Amino acid sequence: MDHYKIAVVVGSLRKESFNHKLALALAKLAPAEFEFEIVRIDDLPLYNQDDDANQAATVKRLKQHIASAQGLLFVTPEYNRSIPGVLKNAIDHGSRPYGQSVWGGKPGAVIGVSVGAIGTALAQQHLRNILAYLNVPTLGQPEAFIQQKDGLFTESGEIGEASREFMKGWMDKYVDWVKRHAAM
Repeated sequence: MDHYKIAVVVGSLRKESFNHKLALALAKLAPAEFEFEIVRIDDLPLYNQDDDANQAATVKRLKQHIASAQGLLFVTPEYNRSIPGVLKNAIDHGSRPYGQSVWGGKPGAVIGVSVGAIGTALAQQHLRNILAYLNVPTLGQPEAFIQQKDGLFTESGEIGEASREFMKGWMDKYVDWVKRHAAM
């Protein structure tokens, strides 16, 4: 395979989201054959099983983006020691109706940034549990619990000097993970 489309699901809706910024900065560290597309989740209705037979156009758009991707990248903040509701809502839509999940089998990775000292460690663990149930093989190592502080991002939106080597190493592992699973 010479081109890899990665569906990026950012769990934050905030206009100045650190996680959205991280997603964009990470994409710059990947090789040219990797294309990162942030999937829109802010306009999805709340998941309701009654709607499974007649899904909204926004839900169909989400599912099409995920289905056409060769890999998944989840970039999430931590809200109350877990994932944001908007992210869980998107995951639920993509997994339904039962037996028609678009997530299964796609290699994924979980990362996030927060102002807290432990970054998004607990949100990432909760998300990994959900993804395991949905049959998303998730990159286990290296883990990346990023704390937002001065210098994490440059003025141009790239990863700052102090974190660049670590984040490049993380991206290299993710690229290998996706390529390994795509070859199967």
